This record gives sequence, structure tokens and C-alpha cells, in this order.
Amino acid sequence: MPERATDSHAGTPSAMPLGSLSSHYAPGQERPLGSYAILTGAYTTGLAGGLIALRARRHQLPERPTTGDLLLVGIATHKLSRLLAKDKVTSFIRAPFTRYQESSGQGEVEEEPCGHGLHLAVGELLVCPYCLAQWVATALTLGLIGAPRLTRLISSVFVAHTISDFLQVAYRAAEDKL
Repeated sequence: MPERATDSHAGTPSAMPLGSLSSHYAPGQERPLGSYAILTGAYTTGLAGGLIALRARRHQLPERPTTGDLLLVGIATHKLSRLLAKDKVTSFIRAPFTRYQESSGQGEVEEEPCGHGLHLAVGELLVCPYCLAQWVATALTLGLIGAPRLTRLISSVFVAHTISDFLQVAYRAAEDKL
């Protein structure tokens, strides 16, 4: 019988199940590695499904994204992922997976993920604008291929919202100096 490869730090089999690997990876903490794998699989499946659907409808991929589209999607991704992860009004989306902590100003809240396994992993995804950004950017990018006019229109709303946010902060700072 062939020997299993072992981890050089702890002599742990490198082919151990994710549940066991989690206790090795983060002793004393719950790190739902199997649930992260499920979320990664869901993302990958969604991306592949989106690309297959676009191909079935004979949509052509662009040679390369334009600078304008990159800026539009980048800024819209920033705002939309932040709205999904932090906005008071979207807390109903996160509530099944999180626990309210406190208000954090400018219409945002701090929440902590709760639960175990997949429930915890989804909560961690939903409170992290950096984590959600990949999902949002992917959806907007696929939208640029499948429905470019609609995607640009929707993205423009979030870009305008971002510009407004910066102007609100600048206005408040100017008022505070007076």
C-alpha cells in the first residue's frame, strides 16, 4: 500500500477530509473549509453557466474590455458590493446569516456572521464587501456581454451613487471646517 504524503509541520496526512483539515488549519476556531468549497463551486458553476448561456445565445466575447467599461464595472462593483454587505436597508438579506453589532455611520451597519458550516460561510461572504466584489464584478461583466445597454445603465446608477457619496463626505468636511 503506498504511503500518504504528510504535512511537514505536524505529520498530518495531506489528503485528510476538509472537516479534519479545518481543525488542523485553525485550531480552536471554526473555519468551514468544506462550506467555502461549496461557495467556490457555486461561484464557478454560476460563471460557467453564464458563459455557456451567452455562447448558446451566440453572444461574442469582446477582444478586450474597454477602459470605460472597466472603470464603469469597477466603480459599480465597489458600490454594489458595499450596499449588499453594509447598507442598513439591505440588512434583511444578511439577517438570516448575521447578527447586528452596531451602526457604523453613513447608512451602514456592522454585523457578525453567525451559525455553523455553510450558514457561517454565507454570513462571512455577505458581510464582506471585498468578498462580494468578485461575485458582483462577474455578474456585471457577464451582463456587459449579454445585455450591455441594460448593464451599463444599471452600473451608471451605482457609479453616480459612488460620486454622490464622495461629494457628501466632502461637503460634510467643508461644513465642519466652517
